Amino acid sequence: MGQPKVVLFANTDWYLYNFRASLAWRLRNDGFEVILLSPDGEYGPKLREQGFRWHAVPMKRRSLNPLREAALVMWLARFLHREQVSVIHGFTIKCAAYGSLAGRLAGVSARVSAVAGMGYVFTSSDMTARALRPVVRAVLRLALNGRGSALILQNPDDVALFEATGIVDPCSIRLIKGSGVNLSRFTLRAEPEQRAGRPLRVLLAARLLWDKGIAEYVDAARALKQEGRTLRCQLAGLPDDGNPAAVERKQLEAWVNEGLIEWLGHVIDMPRLLSETDVMVLPSYREGLPKALIEAAACGVALVTTDAPGCREVVSKTGDDGISVPVRDSRALAQAIRLLDGDRVLCRKLGLAAREKALVQFDEQIIIDKTLAVYRELMPAYPRDLGGRADGVTYPVKIS
Repeated sequence: MGQPKVVLFANTDWYLYNFRASLAWRLRNDGFEVILLSPDGEYGPKLREQGFRWHAVPMKRRSLNPLREAALVMWLARFLHREQVSVIHGFTIKCAAYGSLAGRLAGVSARVSAVAGMGYVFTSSDMTARALRPVVRAVLRLALNGRGSALILQNPDDVALFEATGIVDPCSIRLIKGSGVNLSRFTLRAEPEQRAGRPLRVLLAARLLWDKGIAEYVDAARALKQEGRTLRCQLAGLPDDGNPAAVERKQLEAWVNEGLIEWLGHVIDMPRLLSETDVMVLPSYREGLPKALIEAAACGVALVTTDAPGCREVVSKTGDDGISVPVRDSRALAQAIRLLDGDRVLCRKLGLAAREKALVQFDEQIIIDKTLAVYRELMPAYPRDLGGRADGVTYPVKIS
């Protein structure tokens, strides 16, 4: 009998490369053959360079065509059946639902669905999103239940929401807070004395979607600029063209021309950028558990975020590990940045507290261990327990 196969399925190859490569390496070390699936993209070849099998999936993220979506599920089912996959693990709502549904059709014994945030359909108030919700709920109910199925959620608010809607049997829900952070890459930034006399550097790093609080961040930057403050308000990321809530490039360019923000685009070396950052802000409306915040926390950067699902798991209301502001409140966001600009000692104190929390709760090895515990629950025999692991696991130096 050959190695058991596990499929990791996501809606972008960028997500697999940046958020789940360490999981893939650990699975391979534990005795699995790892197959990665996503729509086509520039990071697929990079995953192959690391020795993984990566296949492009005929998936259009914004498609609402029921025939196209049914064809995608059948493509996945045929692929899983042909490969005789032992575990299918899907990330984000669409991939989780389609992967699990295809897994049931293909007879995959262990189906793990990881939903990081509720996505456009559940967070947007526009007519299309509202019309799709009953359909999406029905698909989720069909896909995410049954023997051999587990649903991983990233925060207690999402757990409560799924339990209240009755979409999934509560017994199949597991709470695992995020994908974790590599603490050997994201290390404590320099002492503030080494950056004395320079303007406060504020950063928002995220997919450029309106529901990340981009408008509130720009409004706060505008208010602080009008006061005459010499802050550097930076924005890292690209518009997510597969999401209806994406900020248009011409709007980003208009803000840059107005002198409100520095738009950095896609940043490959996030540890370096965070080493030069004083404050990370994320005024999001809702998250699963935001990776950008815990990466910044690991670097000892002061955090400002909203009292929203997912965000409140990283920054508590007590104010000991960062500053929490109301959702959609640019004035409160500006006040938090103003406070840290005027009190660099507090800025450093909050950053160090955030790092201590990251060390205890968000180390990616802790998250991976919890994820593999779910696999063990569902599998008749986990390969490592049968002697499938090689000692001395090593991970690539650069996973960015």
